[in-house]
Amino acid sequence: MSDELEAELRAELKDAFENADYPVKNQMGLVPALPNGPATKFEAGDGEVSFTAMELASKLSGNADFPYDDVDSLVDDIIEGLKDDGTL
Repeated sequence: MSDELEAELRAELKDAFENADYPVKNQMGLVPALPNGPATKFEAGDGEVSFTAMELASKLSGNADFPYDDVDSLVDDIIEGLKDDGTL
């Protein structure tokens, strides 16, 4: 994945999750922060990478390290998880 694509996705994820009520203890704690709940869609690179929050939750179910105290550590783990599963 290009650095630009990763940066675009990282910024989008940060914007979506920055208003969560931290610390977040589980995935359900993130849902109220999302503008369209589980249907919130994340896209980068003109659709090169695209998934909903619900798809993201299933991809990362075993890779997340809850609780998260801040948005940066959450987004770091999301990006790493997406790389590990081949999405990025």
